[in-house]
Amino acid sequence: MNHASDLILIGSTLLLALAAHAVGQKVHVPRVTLLLLLGALAGPDLLDLLPDNADQSFSLITQLTLAMVGFLLGERMSARDLRQGKEALIVSLAVTLLTAMAVILAVWAVTGNLPAALLLGGIATATAPAATLDVLREAGANGPLTRLVFQVVAIDDAWGAILFSVLLVAAGLLLGNGDLSGPTAMLHGLWEVAGSVLLGMVLGFPMAWLTGRLRQGEPMLLESAGFVFVAAGLASWFGLSYLLTCMTLGIVVANRARHHVRPFRSIEGISEPFLALFFFMAGYQLDWLALPTLGALGLAYVMARIGGRLAGGYLGGLLAGSAPETRQRIGACLMPQAGVALGLALVATERLPELGYILPLVIGATVVFELIGPPMTLLQLRKAGETGQGYQEEPDQ
Repeated sequence: MNHASDLILIGSTLLLALAAHAVGQKVHVPRVTLLLLLGALAGPDLLDLLPDNADQSFSLITQLTLAMVGFLLGERMSARDLRQGKEALIVSLAVTLLTAMAVILAVWAVTGNLPAALLLGGIATATAPAATLDVLREAGANGPLTRLVFQVVAIDDAWGAILFSVLLVAAGLLLGNGDLSGPTAMLHGLWEVAGSVLLGMVLGFPMAWLTGRLRQGEPMLLESAGFVFVAAGLASWFGLSYLLTCMTLGIVVANRARHHVRPFRSIEGISEPFLALFFFMAGYQLDWLALPTLGALGLAYVMARIGGRLAGGYLGGLLAGSAPETRQRIGACLMPQAGVALGLALVATERLPELGYILPLVIGATVVFELIGPPMTLLQLRKAGETGQGYQEEPDQ
């Protein structure tokens, strides 16, 4: 079989990602947003530049990419880091829960569709750490608010992914039989969540023990990728959540491995091409014709997410004893939303295709939040008087 067109597509997409990165640095627009827009322009509704079968392998790309993303999210749940960042832990939990609650209530009020509301509530909790940290570096920010923003964005995607996995099971049960009291349905939901965690632990302990033992002192790319992909494959085989399985795998490795940083850096090293393909193909799947019909729902999602993050940041700061100015501004610094949200939306539409309108809505909202989020973060840092003071990224633990 001749794969010339596939190879040209992959190579062209990677070069587009390189160009998007360069352009994004000049115009201060995240690369994710540019890749989404490029993919949408190349899609069948507009320029129709790709072969007819171009999106057939997208399911595999999605699963591979999200398996790596889930594993990398697990690193953020190191017990040592959570103990050291008690304030960030409280704030991130408050922001995650209040954002989800606000979006669930708003979407349910607009649509009357509880499963869709649950899924969008889970998706709304995701942020864009790369875009946020880029703002901190560019502004030379330093101070209490900057440090809290850095710590919160390092862990809140992990909380959001865990919450989304639970809400996805609940939405599936509601759509499956409409009766959460059914013993079969409840057992299936329990198996999906508990089984994913159990599988991640079963694979995580031997991976943690093996890390650094075969070739001491060197990153083990084959070892890391092998465990992550086997975990994702077994999860799909058993009907479990591969995102939650790989995240559990990462959590175990982060807490038990002697050289826990190395497997994560190995996966980071190979994830870049997959992420580029993932974002481009996500944009390619955008249904432009569906966008006008999502007006009220999209507005409800955007406004509820903004309100939830502002309220969550304030309440979390209050509970954590943050300074008044910090708790007033932290929520507004957490508006950017990018890759993880798209990944969760793709998982949702893959598992529950009857809710296919979730993907175009999240893509549209992601573009909005990636455009307005970084400037909002920069504005809050300036008002707090923390810009231009020499931001320094915390070293890996």
